[in-house]
Amino acid sequence: MKPEENPPGVASFTLHGAGVSGGIGIGHAHLVSTARLEVAHYEIAPPEIGAELERFDRAIAQVQGELAALQAGVPAEMKAILSLHAMLLDDASLSTVPRDLIRGRRCNAEWALILQMDYLAAQFEEMEDPYLRERKQDIVQVVERVLKAMLGTGHAPPVPSHEEDLIVVAHDLSPADMILFKQHQYAGFVTDLGGVTSHTAIVARSLNIPAIVGLHHARSMIREGEPLIVDGREGVLIVNPGRQVLDEYRERRRLLEIERQKLKRLRSARSATMDGATVELQANIELPQDVEQAMEAGAAGIGLFRSEFLFLNRDDLPSEDEQFEAYREVADAMGGRPVTIRTLDLGADKSISGADRAGPNPALGLRAIRLCLAEPQMFLTQLRAILRASRHGKIRLLIPMLAHAHEVEQTLAAVRHARETLDDQKIPYDRRIAIGGMIEVPAAALSLKYFVRNLDFLSIGTNDLIQYTLAIDRTDDAVAHLYDPLHPAVLQLVAQTIRGAKRAKTPVAVCGEMAGDAAMTRLLLGFGLREFSMHPAQLLAIKQQVLRTRIGEVEALAGQVSRTHDPAKARALLARLNA
Repeated sequence: MKPEENPPGVASFTLHGAGVSGGIGIGHAHLVSTARLEVAHYEIAPPEIGAELERFDRAIAQVQGELAALQAGVPAEMKAILSLHAMLLDDASLSTVPRDLIRGRRCNAEWALILQMDYLAAQFEEMEDPYLRERKQDIVQVVERVLKAMLGTGHAPPVPSHEEDLIVVAHDLSPADMILFKQHQYAGFVTDLGGVTSHTAIVARSLNIPAIVGLHHARSMIREGEPLIVDGREGVLIVNPGRQVLDEYRERRRLLEIERQKLKRLRSARSATMDGATVELQANIELPQDVEQAMEAGAAGIGLFRSEFLFLNRDDLPSEDEQFEAYREVADAMGGRPVTIRTLDLGADKSISGADRAGPNPALGLRAIRLCLAEPQMFLTQLRAILRASRHGKIRLLIPMLAHAHEVEQTLAAVRHARETLDDQKIPYDRRIAIGGMIEVPAAALSLKYFVRNLDFLSIGTNDLIQYTLAIDRTDDAVAHLYDPLHPAVLQLVAQTIRGAKRAKTPVAVCGEMAGDAAMTRLLLGFGLREFSMHPAQLLAIKQQVLRTRIGEVEALAGQVSRTHDPAKARALLARLNA
């Protein structure tokens, strides 16, 4: 089914948000919920409302039976949780109100349940008591259990066979939701919430599909199946476009594809500047299957393997053997090229079962290395898996969010302990494995001398470095306009880190979104950076910039940029760099 011009009497309108993944997507709206990516919203014909109510009741009854059966033979603490879930399910707010919504709004049972879940979750969120506030998650878990019971029942429309014609419209999507996109071929996605460097946006870029976040009211204003155009470059969403607009955007999409094909010719070109400086271009990945895209782009290695994505979309923690196989698979596939595995970076907008201790302000709470050091057994399991995999390739170990000397010391002690347990079992590993740290907290950038003395390499995570330097929640579109990579304080920290690491002869890379921004490539080269890591989809565009650059011509201007305290002047200098 191809989008056509809007039918007579249907108004076309435009919404504006933040474009987070370039390109143009043309297709039909597919409304989904935050609870489960598969949940769609569609209208029920009046004669079918009775059958839809019966389908809802059957799912409720099925889950009631499941909860009762599960309570037999489990520990008291687990029984208490199951009893609470059963009570929530029996309450009229979940068992009766959705029936009223099905009748009143003529919507499918899944959507009615989601609407009520969102309402109840908001009520719990406003409670002052922390314990009661946390019960919001119990509501979500109960609803998801009912949704699972509904899957495959009734007359819910099947997943369309032509996913490439669908544009997902959601209020919000978690990083775990986004990982599910890797199993699909959607034309694009748009969300009401989110910032340009949220992990959701980062995964969208890795999928190389047009995406817009921060649209505020898209999900409530758009109906299932409506024609849409997503311009991920400009952050523009056009609903019910007319024929002329459709034709114009199809032509723009065709020209973009031509440019993309031209870039592919650079895949085998040596990555070096016009005056001969070699520049290492590596790829960021979330899952082992992403290696194929990295290899297709000609990546010199994996500069960032975000290992926490192995832990999402599941109810348990991956075992040591499961992690080992994932890391080994990547090492084998890269054929001796470097593979940098970042230890778990959880607790901000990503959480997992069994380790959800994020606190009231997750970005500033028990996350990343703090969480790993607080969960020593979980950390030991991952370290052992990484060390075991290290004998299968050139694996490096990267520690996120270091800020204190004692965190480095405790991490190195944990690695020594993992080595000792492997030695005791006579399990081989690379005894010379390099251990590096991420510079993403201003305290680390300002205490660089300690880090270069005690670590083998550094990687600058510009996303969090900007967030913490400017006190901006990068997942919050309400303050997205304040997120500024060209803020003088940010540029000075980045430049100082690169130059300080080079003076200490410590390898340094940039693996944040700044590395994949072609407008920043010459600036970073001028700062002295020679190792970039980005999403595979961005790699060839960055290589093109490298090939067009002379280091001798950009160093002086880059130095001026790093010394200026005037943001407008920094932008003017950057424009001269890219002229």
